[in-house]
Amino acid sequence: MAESSVSSESIPVIKSRWRDAFHKDEKLQRVRPPEFKGYLPNPHRGTTTFQRFNGDALYPGLMWDDSRGPVEFKPFDGNLKNPNYPDTTLSYCRWLWSVLEPQKGKFRWDIIDGALKAGRDRGQTVQMRIQPYIGPDMPEWFWNEGGKIDPKADPKRKEPDHNHPSYLKHFGDVIRAFAKRYDGHPDLESFDIAYGGPCGECGGNTTRSTAKKLSDVYLQAFKKTQLVSMLGTFGCEYTSQFERVGWRADCYGDLRTEGRGVVPDHLCWNHMFDAYPKEIHENGVSERWKTAPVTMETCWTVGYWEKMGWDVDWIFEQGLKYHTSIFMPKSSFIPDRWREKFDAWDNKIGYRFVLRQINLPLESKAGAKIPFWLWVENIGCAPIYRNYPLALRFKQGKNEHIARIKTDIRQWMPGDWVQSGSVDFPKELKRGEVEVDIAILDEKLTKPRVLFAIRNTRDNGWHPLCKMDVI
Repeated sequence: MAESSVSSESIPVIKSRWRDAFHKDEKLQRVRPPEFKGYLPNPHRGTTTFQRFNGDALYPGLMWDDSRGPVEFKPFDGNLKNPNYPDTTLSYCRWLWSVLEPQKGKFRWDIIDGALKAGRDRGQTVQMRIQPYIGPDMPEWFWNEGGKIDPKADPKRKEPDHNHPSYLKHFGDVIRAFAKRYDGHPDLESFDIAYGGPCGECGGNTTRSTAKKLSDVYLQAFKKTQLVSMLGTFGCEYTSQFERVGWRADCYGDLRTEGRGVVPDHLCWNHMFDAYPKEIHENGVSERWKTAPVTMETCWTVGYWEKMGWDVDWIFEQGLKYHTSIFMPKSSFIPDRWREKFDAWDNKIGYRFVLRQINLPLESKAGAKIPFWLWVENIGCAPIYRNYPLALRFKQGKNEHIARIKTDIRQWMPGDWVQSGSVDFPKELKRGEVEVDIAILDEKLTKPRVLFAIRNTRDNGWHPLCKMDVI
C-alpha cells in the first residue's frame, strides 16, 4: 500500500498567544526575572580609578602619586578597559591648592573642566579634593598675603598655621569659588571636606573651633553636590550631625604587624584594628551610611597587601561591615590570584538591586489604575543616595508611554523592599497587546540610569517584564 502524503500547506498553523499560558479565569501574572551575577555599570558605587580615567594606563608596580592630579587630558580613543583592574563608573582626582590657584584669585578651571569632560567621555563621574599642601607645596603667594607658618612644626616644612585668620580666608576663598562654579555639576560625584594637614586628610593643626569654621565653608557653599568628610578629624565629628555628609577613610586594609622591638610583632598599631573602630565611634558616624556614602581608600595598594601576606578575606569583610559604597585602590593592579575575590567584593559594595518579583494584572482598560506588588532585594551593603525615579514603560509598536511608580529608592536598604500600590495605565493605549518594561530612570525621565541585577536587559537599559492586554 503506497504511503499517502499531505501538503504542509493544508495543515492549519495554530499560533499561541502569551495569554494562553494562563487559565481563562486568571486575573494576575507574576513576573520573576532571573538574577544576573556579573558586573553592572551602575553609578555612584564600586571601584574608582585614581588621577586617571577608564582606558588610561595604571601606575607601574606598587607606585602611586597623591600630589599630581591630571592637568592634561588626551582625546578619548573609545577604550574603556583597564587591564588588571575592574570596570568602573567612577574616577577620583585631587590637586594641590598651589596648582589650582597659582595666583591669588586666578584659578585653573580648565583643569577641572577637563577632568569632568574626561570622566563624562569615559562613563565616569568624578570625586574631587583640593589638597592644602603636601610638604612645602603651599601656594607661594599665600605667604605674601599674610600666611603664617605653624610655630610648632618643623620650619623647613613650611606647614601653615591653619588657625590663623589668613588661612581661613584664603583657603575658604578657593573652596567658595569652586562651589560657585561646580556645585551640582552632573559629572561631579562628590567633594571632600579636606581643610587641613598634608593632603587634607588629618586636619593638621586645626583646633575644634577652626575645623568647625572650615567645615561650615563647605556646608554653606555646597548645597547640591555630595560632601564627604575625612574620618578621624574634628571636622568629621562636627559634620556627623548633618545627614547629607558622608565620610572617607584613608589606609583601608592596613594590617601592618611589625612591632619593631617596641611591642610584640602582630600587636602593633594599625588602621584596621586601632583607627577605624575607634574613630567611627568617636566621630559619631556609625549610622551615617544610611543617608550618605562611605568611601574607602586603600592603604598602599592591593598588590602591597598581597606582598605583605595580609588577610584579604578579613579586609573585605570589614569593608562590608562598614557599608562601603566606593573603593579607591590608587589605579594600581589587582593581583591575579585575588581577582575573583576582588570582583565578587566589588559587586557587593554599595547597592545592588535584584527585582525578585512584580505582580501585574493580565489586562486592563486604558486610562485605569492598575494594581502592582513589588519585591526588590538589595543584596549590596548600602543604599543608593540619589532618588532616581522608578517607572514602567508600556510599548505598542513605535509608541511608548512611561508611568512612574511612587517610591523612594533611597529607602531600599540592604535586604527586602516590598511595596504595593497602583500605577496609571496610559489612556493613549489602543486595544490589543502592550509590552511592559521596567527601569530606574535619570531625573529627567529620559533614559535608564540604574540597572537591576537581572538577566534580561534591552540595549537601551530597559528591562522587559511581560505583556498585558488592553481591553
